[in-house]
Amino acid sequence: MPKRKKAKGKKVVLVPTVVKKQEAKKVVNPSLEKRPKNFSMGQDIQPKRDLTRFVKWPRYIRLQRQRAILYERLKVPPAINQFTQALDRQTATQLLKLAHKYRPETKQEKKQRLLARAEKKAAGKGDVPTKRPPVLPAGVNTVTTLVENKKAQMVVIAHDVDPSELVVFLPALCRKMGVPYCIIKGKARLGRLVHRKMCTTVAFTPVNSEDKGALAKLVEAIRTNYKTTDSMRSAVTGEATSWVLNLSTAFPAAMHPGRLKEKENGLAGEPEAKVLMLNG
Repeated sequence: MPKRKKAKGKKVVLVPTVVKKQEAKKVVNPSLEKRPKNFSMGQDIQPKRDLTRFVKWPRYIRLQRQRAILYERLKVPPAINQFTQALDRQTATQLLKLAHKYRPETKQEKKQRLLARAEKKAAGKGDVPTKRPPVLPAGVNTVTTLVENKKAQMVVIAHDVDPSELVVFLPALCRKMGVPYCIIKGKARLGRLVHRKMCTTVAFTPVNSEDKGALAKLVEAIRTNYKTTDSMRSAVTGEATSWVLNLSTAFPAAMHPGRLKEKENGLAGEPEAKVLMLNG
C-alpha cells in the first residue's frame, strides 16, 4: 500500500514567557589595559580598616583603663570608696560660683594695689595699709591646720587625688571636728580657683556678709546629701569577676566537658575512683 503523505501545517512559534532585553555591548577601549589590584605584601595599598584594636594608646589612657579594672576586681576599702560619691552637677556649679568670688589675687592685681598705695604715699596722703580680703586657703597642710583649729567653715576635696593617701584622712578629720566637707570632681577645677594647674583641697574661711546666706544653703545641702551616703562610706566595693569566670559558671559543660562526665559517673571529688577508672 502506498504510504500516506503527512499533512503539512503551519509551524507555531512559541513565544517565550520572559523576553530578554538585549543588552548593549559595552564599548571597551583596546588601548586601556585592565589592571586588577594585588593586595599581597609589598603591592597595592590596603583598603581602609578599623584599626582600633591595633592602636598603641597613650600611657595615661592605658593606666586609667587598667586602674578601672583593678577597682572592679579588687576589694576597695570604704575610706577610698567614699571618693566616688562626688557632688551632683547643680550643687557643684553653685559651689564653684561662690568660690570664684574668693580667688586669690593675681600678680598683676597685687602690683596694681601696691602701686596705688605707693602713689598715695608719694602724694602725702599717708601710708594706709589696705585690709586683706578673704580668700580661699588651698593645699593639704593649710586646710588641715584650719580644720584642726576649727577655723574652716567648709572643706572641698578633689575626688581624683593621686596618690589618694594625701587626702584620705581629711573626711574623717572633718567629721571628728564637726566641719562640713564635700568631694568634687576634678582637681584641675579646684586648681583654676587658686591659679594653679591642680589643687587637692580648698577651704572656706569666714566669708563676706552678703555671701553668708549662700554658704549656709550650700552647707545644708551638702550635709543632707552626705547623710544619705553614710552607708556608702562603710561599704566595700569591688570583687567583680572576669568575663572568663562568668562564662565558665554560665556554661560549665562547654568550658570543662570532662567534669560533667565525672558528675554523671558519680566520681566527682573521689581521687581514688578517678585513678582506678584511668588505670582500668
